[in-house]
Amino acid sequence: MTEPSTPKSKPPRARRAAQIAWVVLSGATLYVCYFSHLGVLGFIGPDEPRYAWIARSMMETHDWVTPRLHGRPWFEKPPLFYWGAGLCFKWFGVSEAAARLPSALSALLATLALAWLALRLYGAETARWLLLLLPTTVGMIGFSHAAATDMPFSGMFTIAMVCATVVLGLTRDENTPILRGTLFLALILFGFFLGLAVLAKGPAAIILCSGAVVLWALLTKRRHNALRLLHPVAIAAFLGTALPWYVLCARRNPDFLRVFIIEHNLKRYLTPEFQHIQPFWFYLPVLLIALLPWAALFLWSTIHGAVRIVRTRCASESTLLLACWAGFCVVFFSISRSKLPGYILPALPAISLILAHSLTAMEKIPRWLLRAALCLFSLSLFVPLAFIELFATDVPRGNGRLVTGVCVVVALMGTANLFLALFGRPAREKALFPLRAGVCVFPILLSAMLAYFIAPSMFKFDPSGRILARELQMRNIPLNKLAVGWMSRGQHYSLNFYLHEEITDWNQENLAKEYVVTDMPLCRNLSPVPFACEPMPFNEHATGAYLYHILMPGSPQRLGDRGGQAQKKE
Repeated sequence: MTEPSTPKSKPPRARRAAQIAWVVLSGATLYVCYFSHLGVLGFIGPDEPRYAWIARSMMETHDWVTPRLHGRPWFEKPPLFYWGAGLCFKWFGVSEAAARLPSALSALLATLALAWLALRLYGAETARWLLLLLPTTVGMIGFSHAAATDMPFSGMFTIAMVCATVVLGLTRDENTPILRGTLFLALILFGFFLGLAVLAKGPAAIILCSGAVVLWALLTKRRHNALRLLHPVAIAAFLGTALPWYVLCARRNPDFLRVFIIEHNLKRYLTPEFQHIQPFWFYLPVLLIALLPWAALFLWSTIHGAVRIVRTRCASESTLLLACWAGFCVVFFSISRSKLPGYILPALPAISLILAHSLTAMEKIPRWLLRAALCLFSLSLFVPLAFIELFATDVPRGNGRLVTGVCVVVALMGTANLFLALFGRPAREKALFPLRAGVCVFPILLSAMLAYFIAPSMFKFDPSGRILARELQMRNIPLNKLAVGWMSRGQHYSLNFYLHEEITDWNQENLAKEYVVTDMPLCRNLSPVPFACEPMPFNEHATGAYLYHILMPGSPQRLGDRGGQAQKKE
């Protein structure tokens, strides 16, 4: 009697082991991709230090209504990111990791919501692949590690679209009972998260959502279903979430609506005033880079899906909604006169869900062609490493390790594609899924950790103002007597954040300043003149900047002499 009972006891153990392995694998993927090394770099670019300054200002002044940069109202973006970062500063202290934590949490919530949608639409295996494919894309890793509004906007918009899918009835089949409470809750959550998306970046959330749903309704001829999203419950939840801040901010700041709506939304979209001019096709290469290492899978799925739709002239309504969601986002921002890579981040979740579904639903013959394409793509990613190791003997010694490290990261992406070609097929034995999926994703986790490790050495000097501020503080330079000469906007704003002081530019109004920090090796190149200067001891190699003591009064003649002496000292 013991022999028949033994086989019955093994399947539950196998399933339990598979579940534990799956939880460990998915948890490690989400942590490494979204939360690991959030503070590895200082604030980079012009946006991160400014947004972090505003969040810290809200935390310190307890004014959570009016965003203020250097004490002045700043209406470029709504406050959702500022609120999240300010609360993280309050709870965990002021740091880069705390400022980037809202982006990481937004990415996590969006991924979990989309995995639930994948489970309801396509099944458990698609949901598992989604939990592995979406977090490991370059776009999600990069923007989850940025103290910016892009990921909070994308995360809240993604959850709103998941709720919209429920309201449209796409998650319900003949075996799913119609529960009024479920629809009521979905309407409330849809309005709530769409309101949060509007609080994250503005009215673009309404345009993207309505555009995707209207396009889907026209293609599927389900206009009546689309009207459900205009239910009074959803509208009330949306207005109750988004409207209070806009009303309060407009009452306290009479010019808020003009500056925010006209200058930072309409003009940004319709005019090249903000100088982010790019060609119409700009987002095609951006999308391919953001979807790395799964760019080949994206291209193949797009081509195969288009051919299949043309041949059969039909597609599932849920897949059409995902395609409308991603496609409208890309087209809408491609038309804009101002283009930045982060604008199309909301398209990544929908595309990743389509990719995850393609791994489990693709028929046999195209699957063999997909494997061939993945193998070729993976081999192409090994080429840089092979070339560097075999032929590039003239790489400078200081950059050799960096170049090799970058090539290894790219080669690991190729390894992941190779493993996906070999093991990324529907599982006959469900207990084997964690093992096969782990083989596919492990190279990406390894490459992410390696990228975090080599990230500081990717720059000749610290691109943020973190080390620069530390050097100035060590030399006890009076901040009220310091000016900034020629320097990148990002490093200047970052310097302001770390010094907790707005350091003004060197110009006619600030000629009384005694010190100038600049990235120019000779201060005689600065304007206005006349003045004379002498270099001060400074760590130029780590900061990429030079510190000069201004001697007043000066003259152009004396300035040239001083400049020659400074060049000799350097």
